[in-house]
Amino acid sequence: MTHSLLMVRELRQYFPIRRGVFRRVVGHVRAVDGVSLFIRRGETLGLVGESGCGKTTLGRTILRLIEPTEGQIDFDGQDITRLRGRALRAARRDMQIVFQDPYASLNPRMTVRAIVEEGLKIHRLGTAAQRLEKVAQTLDEVGLDPSYMDRYPHEFSGGQRQRIGIARALALAPRLLVLDEPISALDVSIQSQIINLLTELKSRHSLTYLFISHDLSVVEYIADRVAVMYLGEIIELATSEALYRNPLHPYTRALLSAIPSIDPQRRRQRIILPGDVPSPANPPPGCRFHPRCPLAEDLCRRQAPPLVTIDDHAFACHVVQRELAQQRTAPDQRPQPGPHDDDSAAPAAKAAGRIPGAQPEERGSPPA
Repeated sequence: MTHSLLMVRELRQYFPIRRGVFRRVVGHVRAVDGVSLFIRRGETLGLVGESGCGKTTLGRTILRLIEPTEGQIDFDGQDITRLRGRALRAARRDMQIVFQDPYASLNPRMTVRAIVEEGLKIHRLGTAAQRLEKVAQTLDEVGLDPSYMDRYPHEFSGGQRQRIGIARALALAPRLLVLDEPISALDVSIQSQIINLLTELKSRHSLTYLFISHDLSVVEYIADRVAVMYLGEIIELATSEALYRNPLHPYTRALLSAIPSIDPQRRRQRIILPGDVPSPANPPPGCRFHPRCPLAEDLCRRQAPPLVTIDDHAFACHVVQRELAQQRTAPDQRPQPGPHDDDSAAPAAKAAGRIPGAQPEERGSPPA
């Protein structure tokens, strides 16, 4: 974490619920509730979860497009929650966002040149000629002909509009890009083009990405680490390879089991979760996943599990934590081999204590 570009500590975003003639606050929607994470320089952190779990709200709160209720957001060592006015505007040059909907996120009354140039004007960067050159260069980088800059958004396809949105974010030479489901509104044939473009831009400009998506296959391809959200909380966070190879949280196992695959070696037993996602205005006590979890115990209903980290794999589950602890201590409880005993059993005993569990999907299957 010493090379982290972004550090988020106990971030909360509550939206008040108002009722009555006097619009009194009678409760809060806990969209983001105590999230802590970090993103290293040049890294892509994937953020996944069901619709309504708080992914987009978290991304916008990090950029302070929405003012956080509580928590700390450190960008390059500076707490941006304390910034105001010009200082906040200057910090936003380094943090940009690409929105989900390429149709609603572009002003239909502005030309492409005006859209991409707007940020340069706000931050008073360069002369008119220099800004025009920057717009042309940025459009060329995202795969658009600079001669299109005097056209309007309605003259472009969905994929081209998303490229315009990426160009707008890229024009200010930011260091962090929040990509809020940038391909979900596009055709499948266009999605791969945008993903390849984002990968190329990251390498060329040394960018850092927070990639928000519900497409787990895309996240596996583009992300270095993956965070899983459920009802406003991070419930699992690990490297992409570790999380997809050996998911620990029952919710993550259910999500990954839904990924379609034509490879028989990668197919998982489908896990169907019972019930619906609880309301973030009234989350269940204890572990928020326990009403739908096939492994839930009485402790899960009473006490919220902490986010513990074992070998750089963080998860929040009482049951899994206990099982891993038992696996780690099991070899130490066996009789130690004597000087004349066969030492070949030692590696097997050591292997039995490894974290990766066998067939985790079968444990997550709900009862018939």
